[in-house]
Amino acid sequence: MRARGLVAAAVVASGALLVGGCGGSARHSAPKPPPGGSIAAILARPGANITAVPGTNDYAAGPVRVSFLLIDNQGAPVNRARARVWVAASDDARPFAQTTATLEPVGVPGSDAAAGDITRLYVAHFIVPRPGTYTVVAESTGPKPMQAELHIQVREHPQAPAVGSQAIASQTPTIASTHGNLKELTTRTPPDTALLRYSVAGSIAAHKPFVLVFATPKFCTSRTCGPVVDVVDAVRKQFAGSGIRFIHVEIYTDNNPGLPVNKWVKQWHLPTEPWTFLVGADGRIKARFEGSVSTGELAAAVRQYLS
Repeated sequence: MRARGLVAAAVVASGALLVGGCGGSARHSAPKPPPGGSIAAILARPGANITAVPGTNDYAAGPVRVSFLLIDNQGAPVNRARARVWVAASDDARPFAQTTATLEPVGVPGSDAAAGDITRLYVAHFIVPRPGTYTVVAESTGPKPMQAELHIQVREHPQAPAVGSQAIASQTPTIASTHGNLKELTTRTPPDTALLRYSVAGSIAAHKPFVLVFATPKFCTSRTCGPVVDVVDAVRKQFAGSGIRFIHVEIYTDNNPGLPVNKWVKQWHLPTEPWTFLVGADGRIKARFEGSVSTGELAAAVRQYLS
């Protein structure tokens, strides 16, 4: 499955339904109010209804990390510090989970890679008890709240490797295995040589904890995949001397976006890109991040699971 990124917000127009009666007259039925306490009632609160654009889509029952953009009705990102989030089994159901999404930076703050129209996005964490389709409503904080809705599909098992599973011992390429051919290893400019020293299989065999990022900085199809490599490299510098390895693997065969994804992406069953995994010295996956991850999020996870 090819990579998917954050997509442009869609504007949906709705028209009134006229019911014709005798003599050409029209009757208008009043809209039925949403059930009290339901997720639809939250969405109907005063304030503009805007668009939520998901940045993640591989979910399984249990702890879930959802990232999303909020786009106002002029097409501009909404970048307030937090958003309230509710989750329900359907539009008419009462929420079974409520949390707060935080606004996280995309890329490394202050770098050119973080420039552009999308520099931040929201991240929310909650628990989904079982597989199914769920409704998520986000409401921006501050003056003039705005509400947005998105639906997520939660599977019994994720497509990409799950937390707790054994990492796949892929013989990913390194500077040594390619005899120093950096163009074969990375599309980043300048090359991220510090992330190209170790293979996944070698790190598992050596019982070394590592951070693994699958991303293609030059040919990414989302607006967040290039900066993810910068984020991983920035966190690597924070943990210099710790013994934790940091590994970057590209996405496409021969680094050519006109060719299929490479064998390592296939081995890891990645439905999207970029992906970042934290693997412990026991070879098991401790944490995983689909799409964009901030330096703060990643450094905190490395500190918690690998240090």
